[in-house]
Amino acid sequence: MKTELSPRAQTLIYFILCVLLVPFVFPTWWMVTSSVKPVSQIFAFPPDIWPRAFDFSSYSDVFRIQPFALQYWNSAYIAAIVTIGTMAVASMAGYAFARIRFPFANAIFMVVLVGLLIPSEVTLVPLFRMFLKWGMINTHWPLILVPIFGAPAVFATFIMRQFFISLPVELEEAARVDGLGRFKIFWTIALPLARPALAAVAVFTFLGSWNLYLEPIVFLSSPDKFTLPQALTQFTDAYGGPMWNIQLAAATMTAIPVLIVFIVAQKQFVEGLAHTGLKG
Repeated sequence: MKTELSPRAQTLIYFILCVLLVPFVFPTWWMVTSSVKPVSQIFAFPPDIWPRAFDFSSYSDVFRIQPFALQYWNSAYIAAIVTIGTMAVASMAGYAFARIRFPFANAIFMVVLVGLLIPSEVTLVPLFRMFLKWGMINTHWPLILVPIFGAPAVFATFIMRQFFISLPVELEEAARVDGLGRFKIFWTIALPLARPALAAVAVFTFLGSWNLYLEPIVFLSSPDKFTLPQALTQFTDAYGGPMWNIQLAAATMTAIPVLIVFIVAQKQFVEGLAHTGLKG
């Protein structure tokens, strides 16, 4: 039987939630408001919740100091390709591990999961030598190929496998009676039903690619090839010190796509995570 909370209890719960929300919201609020403050006001103590004077020149300086628009485009198109490619590879691999019976399927899947245990730093040197041999250093190919076919796609494959296992087998049996082949069943039945899991994979993959920092430092050297995390470190003055208001303005613009992606896919993202634990 469902019991309703009293107005006093609801007020108390809302108050506690608002207090717990402060540590998560305040840094973002401080970043956004500090991007329009003079440098002298950014580190005022106690911190100013609202700027005393608005100075939007830092946003134009972001594009004046370096090719930030091009770097923004680099991150956007790389993240889009990596997200689409990972969704395609992980969905097919997850479906194969979940539905197709082939020799040593479980053993192969365990070997694939070992990729989650290997730190990315361990593979950087051999990957660098491999891409150097292929003539792909200072290009975006390493940032596209490694996430799609490397360890970052392993977690996506695990999510898709767990979701496909939870789907009723009767759906596929009915499709076979109608004469559909394996790929047709996957494309017309299993994949449309996997939208929540695909949304979870898309959010994880997009955030991982958008925030990738170490790999661009290793593989890229030209400012016009930089991605946003690497570009944010380049806003320094003549003495090498950080230009705080300009860095915060760039960081604010960098965070916008992340918020948009999560807001748009929030419902499917939660559903996808819930379904991955239904059946092992």
